[in-house]
Amino acid sequence: MRHVGYKQANVLIVHKSLADDFEKFCHANEGPLPLLYRSKPGDWKCPSLSSDSDIRTDCLQYRVYEHGACTGSLKSLKEYSEQLKNMVTFYLGCSFSFEKAVQNAGIPVRNVEQKCNVSMYKTAVPCYSVSTFCCNLVVTMRPIPEGKLEAAVLATSELKEAHGAPIHMGDPGLLGIQDLSKPDYGDPVHLHPGDIPVFWACGVTGVEAIINCRTPLAFTHSPGCMFITDLKNDNVTFRSSREVPQVHCISQDPLHYSIVSAEAAQKIKTLETLIGIDPGDRGIIHLHRQDELLKACLSISHAQSVLITTGFPTHFTYEPPEENDGPPGALAIAAILQALQKEVAIVTDQRAMNLNRKIIEEAVQLGILKRPVPVLSYQSKSADSALMFLCENGNPRRPRFDHLIAIERAGMAADGNYYNARKVNIKHLVDPIDELFLVAQTLPGVTTTGVGDGGNELGMGKIKDAVKKHIKNGDVIACDVEADFTIVAGVSNWGGYAIACALYILSTCEVHDRYLRKAVGFPRLSNKMVWLSALPSVTKEEKLLKTLVQHGVRSGKTASLEMEVDGLPFYNTHSLMIEKLRETTQQ
Repeated sequence: MRHVGYKQANVLIVHKSLADDFEKFCHANEGPLPLLYRSKPGDWKCPSLSSDSDIRTDCLQYRVYEHGACTGSLKSLKEYSEQLKNMVTFYLGCSFSFEKAVQNAGIPVRNVEQKCNVSMYKTAVPCYSVSTFCCNLVVTMRPIPEGKLEAAVLATSELKEAHGAPIHMGDPGLLGIQDLSKPDYGDPVHLHPGDIPVFWACGVTGVEAIINCRTPLAFTHSPGCMFITDLKNDNVTFRSSREVPQVHCISQDPLHYSIVSAEAAQKIKTLETLIGIDPGDRGIIHLHRQDELLKACLSISHAQSVLITTGFPTHFTYEPPEENDGPPGALAIAAILQALQKEVAIVTDQRAMNLNRKIIEEAVQLGILKRPVPVLSYQSKSADSALMFLCENGNPRRPRFDHLIAIERAGMAADGNYYNARKVNIKHLVDPIDELFLVAQTLPGVTTTGVGDGGNELGMGKIKDAVKKHIKNGDVIACDVEADFTIVAGVSNWGGYAIACALYILSTCEVHDRYLRKAVGFPRLSNKMVWLSALPSVTKEEKLLKTLVQHGVRSGKTASLEMEVDGLPFYNTHSLMIEKLRETTQQ
């Protein structure tokens, strides 16, 4: 039932002994349960919402719940007046309140067009539990044309009392919803070609909580039969770029969009510009792809388990043949992933496993990593080796990792060989980790990022034409294997540092944090200092480079065992870059 322009409320009535816990449950899950008003026991009015109300008759229809089961529908609760004297009414915000704002933004509201109730679905997303109140999130779905997604987010994000911004845009399967044509509540709503399913937190979540707590008696409004307040829906004004949301597509299969504030996005673009300088004058300026750092990091932010690979054995006449560009960037990414409580592992060449383990042990002692990162190796023994490595029992629906990152990792050229910048084939020193990236392209829900500074690194296949055209020896050395996102930096380590800083920026962005946790639970910003301490610093990176030098890991361009990376001095080049990145991050 729609009263366009007036705020509407979901109604839940529980025994007074449960009221305090239910209020805490609402505050712990403000997306689905924005509390507008809590009555006193036996009070049927709500003066702050309506001047002349009686909750026993003001909804068109009610539902009765006894011990968790719906036992009937009623037009009036007057026959329960005696019981209601010991009961408390909660009035919660409703998404029907924002439909006018969506229409005013020029966005079609398909359920209104189709003259039906909105579709509501139970998800697999758990709410934050309080005492006996625990349940999964319930969402509404509105089909939105792809070109209007940002406008839809903008129109609703400040309407916190009507559930605010969407909590998911894209494939319903990512919420655990199997079939859009079979809503748990409401009516199926038809998607037009080009529409994207967009999901908002829904107050029916409160009904699920009441069902699960099995209280002897409770009442709710019937879905679609809300309480109509006297309050007009106000127009929204945004105060700063901190609050203005942007929408970015981070995956095609499954289709998935993410949200970030304009302010956070701008900081990440600044990071991308900072690392994009070309100190070696190699022509990498021609390889840049705009906003790849932002999109890659949004994707990593949504990931639970990340696999990192590094190792470029360019110095084939030395032992070890590794260069010192790559491992510091890889460990900077691993450190922030650990701080964000994501799973992280490193895969590298069999012959370099011991070296990598020693470096990781020392990184833990130096305080760069909180704990050791597992080091894995990959060998191609059969046609399905990569699938078996990436997925449990080789099952494509059960990937062990949802994001793969290659940073300064030797990449396979079109002829199947691996080349250093001087066109020397180093294939005998490189395990075929590229196969993992090739198979990842076929796995729904597994995304990949490549970080490089010359075009011969794993993941640079997307820019191979530019590499062939603008980079010395590019016609031979260009990596042929693509990643979903390609980050080009003057030095690959800088790309790793920028990823770490960008993940910090996203994690401290309230707009992104809310979307990530689906507007349930509490903001995670209290962890800010832990995340900050995980970021690369000049002191940490200086100690790590000294460790690499002690292990005989040499500078890329010169093969020297000095305090330099890619022939550039650590002091006043790399140290300055780290300071600039940190400065931008903490602005």
